Amino acid sequence: MSLLTDLININLSDTTEKIIAEYIWIGGSGMDIRCKARTLPGPVTDVTKLPKWNYDGSSTGQAPGEDSEVIIYPQAIFKDPFRRGNNILVICDAYTPGGEPIPTNKRYAAAQVFNNPEVAAEVPWIGPIGPKGPYYCSIGADKSFGRDIVDAHYKACLYAGINISGINGEVMPGQGDWNGAGCHSNYSTKSMRADGGYEVIKKAIEKLGLRHKEHIAAYGEGNERRLTGRHETADINTFLWGVANRGASIRVGRDTEKEGKGYFEDRRPASNMDPYIVTSMIANTTILWKP
Repeated sequence: MSLLTDLININLSDTTEKIIAEYIWIGGSGMDIRCKARTLPGPVTDVTKLPKWNYDGSSTGQAPGEDSEVIIYPQAIFKDPFRRGNNILVICDAYTPGGEPIPTNKRYAAAQVFNNPEVAAEVPWIGPIGPKGPYYCSIGADKSFGRDIVDAHYKACLYAGINISGINGEVMPGQGDWNGAGCHSNYSTKSMRADGGYEVIKKAIEKLGLRHKEHIAAYGEGNERRLTGRHETADINTFLWGVANRGASIRVGRDTEKEGKGYFEDRRPASNMDPYIVTSMIANTTILWKP
């Protein structure tokens, strides 16, 4: 093992109480991730105890050169699965020096929705689930490629304390790749998961249909190339839903129909969607919006 490898793998906890905090935020494109690290005098578990920081927003496309300072606010802490020990990953969002969220800070508006008492009371759950094919949930080196990468990512998420429900191979023979470029989003609320929830689901889907154009506009760039009405998609200009229908805008699983409660799948978001925008928009439309 080389000296460099030894240094990369060194456990700081054996020699010092100081820790490394990796501050992470979203860059100017809305899809690029930026980060930088700082040394803290000791372990931190409370995000409110972390200092705010700043960066050069002119280098990330988020501020002009003559007034380039952007402030990042720590919002969540996760254990660092790469450095391990007491080191942490710090998820941040970005603000002007005056405390206003910058245009690429979509988390701020999402927090307004999810902190609304009506939304919080419904405990919304959102996540992805995928379909079929010879590689879907496959076994064996001829079908399940890059399984070690998927497993490493899975374990890293669990180590970090991220609430990840599981993994499965998707319909492409890569490291958990997906069919086309969609980010199918499963959604449920407390009322939907309770007895009689199927009626709540149907009312929520009806509301989503009434705001179809607004959702499509916010669901990612280039979605018209995917939502053609073919290859397990609904046409981008048409809203329809059905039970077990992967050619619909919204799919309801047979188990949900049978049990009278559960979740539904919004199949419209693109893979380049902003999760802050999509998740908060679904919650806002289904819970807060009044037709």
